[in-house]
Amino acid sequence: MSLGSGFGWLWSAYAVSTYGTWIAFGAFPLIAVQVLESPAFAVSFLEAAGLAVAAIVAVPLGPWVEHRAKRPVMIAMDLVRFVAMASVPIAYVLGLLSYGHLLVVSIVTGTAGIAFAAASGAYVKHLVPSDRLLVANGRFEGTAWVATAAGPPLGGALIGLLGPIVTVVADAFSYLLSALGVLRIRGGDVAAPRDPGTRMRAADLLDGWRFILHDRVLRGLFLNSVTVGGLIMATLPLLSVLLLGQYHFPAWQYGLAFGLPAVGGFVGARLSARLVARHGRHRVMIVSGWLRSLFPLGLAFTQPGVPGLLTVIAVEGLLITCMGVFNPIYATERLQRTPTDHTARVLTAWSVSGKLAQAALMVVWGVLATLTSPLTAIAISGVLLLATPLLLPKGAHTPDPAVAAPTGDQGRRSLTARKDGFR
Repeated sequence: MSLGSGFGWLWSAYAVSTYGTWIAFGAFPLIAVQVLESPAFAVSFLEAAGLAVAAIVAVPLGPWVEHRAKRPVMIAMDLVRFVAMASVPIAYVLGLLSYGHLLVVSIVTGTAGIAFAAASGAYVKHLVPSDRLLVANGRFEGTAWVATAAGPPLGGALIGLLGPIVTVVADAFSYLLSALGVLRIRGGDVAAPRDPGTRMRAADLLDGWRFILHDRVLRGLFLNSVTVGGLIMATLPLLSVLLLGQYHFPAWQYGLAFGLPAVGGFVGARLSARLVARHGRHRVMIVSGWLRSLFPLGLAFTQPGVPGLLTVIAVEGLLITCMGVFNPIYATERLQRTPTDHTARVLTAWSVSGKLAQAALMVVWGVLATLTSPLTAIAISGVLLLATPLLLPKGAHTPDPAVAAPTGDQGRRSLTARKDGFR
């Protein structure tokens, strides 16, 4: 199904920057350890602090993005990320690279990423007809999982040959290529109107959260996605410690354990629209939402050797396949239930909450693993995940697309000064 040349350019921009991000996956911790000789706590702090501070700094960006044309915002955020990432290899060559530099770059790129996601989400809703949003979100989701599977092995090979700095260079240029892709999009843009002379108030910063919590379906999806994402992400560092530190998996097995299951995300994303067409959106979303909360408990049975490797691959594969089905559906539901003049604020609030929850739970689970063991902490996360489907909305009546998200000729006439959303 063709979604137009404009979507094609935006999809290409998303793809190239996503591949760049996954090629450079883990580069900053490696640089911190190998180049700057940072201790383990400093490496963990680099991950958690960069995530949390970026989320806090991004809070005012929702209302700011809302009232601006989205393509210039996306291009600007890509250029900000390009400059920030490019500063790392430059500082390295000049002998000026420091831990503080990495932390600042992590915060800047994280903040710009949240702003880009809010603007692109709003723009996709304007660019793609409402009845094709599920297909569009499925393509983004599939691309993300393929990049997840292919990027780290390619990045690992580059690091092995040339060191971690080269993957940062690749990531920097991916943002430059992304900006060029967005620049190639032709057609209208969207920006929510603002009364002349009005200034942003402190209360405006909470508009995204107020809207989410006021809508019963969005509230359920929000609480579920933030909780599930936080609990899953909290166990990733612990799984690394378990596999690499305690069970002494070789690096290639560790990469295989996380790369191979990502193919399931691509399969799930491809199946998502077909399953919805056959069984209905709400039923598929609820079933896949339940299943993605059941499988992580299987990681509590991870053992050393080949059986442990197969356990991780099987559990992660099933989990990620369900996520590939669920994510495009919930992203589409979120876009169609959000008015065009609130999309950027809602998406920013969603991203900020998710990142803060992930950072907080990473710290909590790190303490929990220290007091017990990594395997015990992983098991506790799996048990808690079993209850998260109770947060999913019991019923979801999607508003009339013509009312919720004007698109096509009608949408372009009524959206002259308004905006919309992506993931």
